Amino acid sequence: MSTRLEPCVSINFDSSTLDEIVTKAKDWALMHGVCMRSRLNFSPDSINFAPFVLVPSAFPKKEFEKAIELQTLVNEMIHRIANNYEFLKSTLAITNTVDPFTAQLFKIYTTVQEEGVSQAIDLGLIRSDVMLGAEPEMPLSSFKLRQVEVNTIAAGFGWLGPSSGRLHRFVMQELSHGDKLQQLPENNALESLCGGMLKAWEIYNQPQAVILFIVEEITYNICDQRFHEFEIRKQNPNVRVIRRNLTQLGRGGAVLDAERKLIVDEHEVAVIYFRCGYSPDQYMSADGCEWDARLMIERSKAIKCPSISYHLAGTKKVQQVLADPGNLERIFDDPDKVARLRDVFTGLYSLDLDEEGDRAAEMAIQNPEKYVLKPQREGGGNNIYGIEASVGEVLKQLKGNPERASYILMDVIKPPLLRNWMIRPSTQPMLVDTLSELGIFGVVIGNAKEILHNSMGGHMLRTKIHTANEGGVAAGLGALDSPFLVDI
Repeated sequence: MSTRLEPCVSINFDSSTLDEIVTKAKDWALMHGVCMRSRLNFSPDSINFAPFVLVPSAFPKKEFEKAIELQTLVNEMIHRIANNYEFLKSTLAITNTVDPFTAQLFKIYTTVQEEGVSQAIDLGLIRSDVMLGAEPEMPLSSFKLRQVEVNTIAAGFGWLGPSSGRLHRFVMQELSHGDKLQQLPENNALESLCGGMLKAWEIYNQPQAVILFIVEEITYNICDQRFHEFEIRKQNPNVRVIRRNLTQLGRGGAVLDAERKLIVDEHEVAVIYFRCGYSPDQYMSADGCEWDARLMIERSKAIKCPSISYHLAGTKKVQQVLADPGNLERIFDDPDKVARLRDVFTGLYSLDLDEEGDRAAEMAIQNPEKYVLKPQREGGGNNIYGIEASVGEVLKQLKGNPERASYILMDVIKPPLLRNWMIRPSTQPMLVDTLSELGIFGVVIGNAKEILHNSMGGHMLRTKIHTANEGGVAAGLGALDSPFLVDI
């Protein structure tokens, strides 16, 4: 039997009550922008509500508060790594020989380092993802935070995270549980993230300059991007946001002037916010124009979110190496900071072609259900899980193959289960066992010498059916959620 959390309110609805509340919740979501474009029936003129669970999910208050308090330290860690050339070079040395995508990113990084960086300031809009974990059959009080990963590029859901909380406030009131709203924590992620972009815009100090969003050719997660634009305009009506994809920029849509200012259609760009560029299939053209655009951006004076160094600092290999004894101490000389970060690390193992990698591979071959195989990719849908997805079989096939080093191995984190109604477009509500992943946002601005701004920036919660491996909402496998804080 798996350990369980109790739903925040009774979810044993009769069919009439369920139909009424679900209909209201769907309409509320549609009318308040809790939405995405359909991948199956795409139209630029229509949206669907984003998948969500009907009531908020219980989450231990103590562990939620720990995640909140830890975020500024996670921000500092990423900033220090991004500004440590020798650490990135040594950490990614083997990965760069076996993973062409990471190697191409690193090539841009070294090119810019050798030329001289044009913009010393970095903006990081970071999301640290955590889950509750414990040994099997342990009581709820034994579940502690375990870090899944840190996202440094396209760390989305700054809109959908808070808006799902507002949806759940509406649902709880409709269910006559308005007295419990104080257990839904405030969430100012959108304001914080957009405020970070505007702080960077102010540092650039050119009143006519714009903020550039790098987007996909087709954007399905449109609300989560557009509401950032609307919030920027709300906070500072004088700042304009423009949107371009890498292909457009690489095919003549952008130039560097003599002072290395990035000019897009006669607009000088102050800040660049990547919502794309984290996956090989986003650099699709045979002539490599997307890579040309990425290099041009990195050479420019614009403040990048993320810069190429921040992007590399978020790779899975960096996360795995940090978990090895002694490596976090290369980043921090403060034992307390090291201890606080290590407290949330889970088991991470190298798969390099050496004795250590062979031991880790054999460990996973013998017990594939205990591990997840992770490539150096962001955006969901890339990991290999357990027996069904054949972690063991993949590792057997990679025996002696240098490509094995392009992966890392991680312990599977098994959070407590929670019963909830899953609401998805064009399907009937499903009463299912779920598990959740909490994301904490952070905002950090600084240069190699100092951090100028460092703050926690709100949160999001994604929930999936407990039998699903991947939990991305944009990828169609998870659902929006919000934490309902409880004492355990």
